[in-house]
Amino acid sequence: MKNIWVPVSGQIAQQRKIETIANNVANANTTGFKKDNVTFKEYLTALDKGLEDVDVPRRDWSAADFYKTNGAQNSFVVHDGTYTSHDQGQLQFTREPLDFGLDGKGFIEVLTPNGIRFTRNGNLSLNDKGQLSTKHGYLVLSPKMEVTAEGTQPEDPRSRAITIGNSVKNINVDESGRIFEKDQELGQFSLVEFKDLNALKKEGPFYINNAAENINRQANNTKIRQGFLEGSNVNTIHEMSELIKAHRHFENIQKAIQTYDNIMGKAVNDISKF
Repeated sequence: MKNIWVPVSGQIAQQRKIETIANNVANANTTGFKKDNVTFKEYLTALDKGLEDVDVPRRDWSAADFYKTNGAQNSFVVHDGTYTSHDQGQLQFTREPLDFGLDGKGFIEVLTPNGIRFTRNGNLSLNDKGQLSTKHGYLVLSPKMEVTAEGTQPEDPRSRAITIGNSVKNINVDESGRIFEKDQELGQFSLVEFKDLNALKKEGPFYINNAAENINRQANNTKIRQGFLEGSNVNTIHEMSELIKAHRHFENIQKAIQTYDNIMGKAVNDISKF
């Protein structure tokens, strides 16, 4: 009966894949969304028991010989993890002065109730204090000042909020993220790039960077485009095709499990007659 877990593990894996694809499709029109992919690996009993514990006969095999392999003939599907594809989404022209599309690998630094986070969603607005904020109401931050003096008090991230007033008609933002009103510079976006994008962790529409050394402090190649928004990098046709495949695999495995269950049921019933 334990061998039924082989197809069950495959069914669980397909369910994880279906859930991930469905989330990608649901966010196909979400600004700055990056799609997720799942990876799987094969689990072999021999990897846990060790090859020396697997008694595989070095001769012609018989059916009884398989009982000496300690389950090494069984392999299971294991959900190995989920990773995010950070491919560039298409920039869409909106004409809105507070829409900002990112062209490159960087992120906009914002302050949330949970601390510093990073986002690709440049659909911004002004709060009641004239500060630049996300649609969730979280402050958009300017670059962190480099402090070298010893004994300096920790910086309050709120001091890096960008205040531009209540009028946005004359606001212009250059490619580097500097914000101007006519000839006066009002602030600058903190555009942050990372050495390893796979080290970032998703938290809803935001990303967490848990390692300060992962921040790339060299030249920043990300450009910000005012009046544009970055679309998601989800290819809906491809995702729907993968969803159909995953559903078919799930259903085929379900049929295999039902067949195995029927065989076991007949075996039990037949044995009880003797």
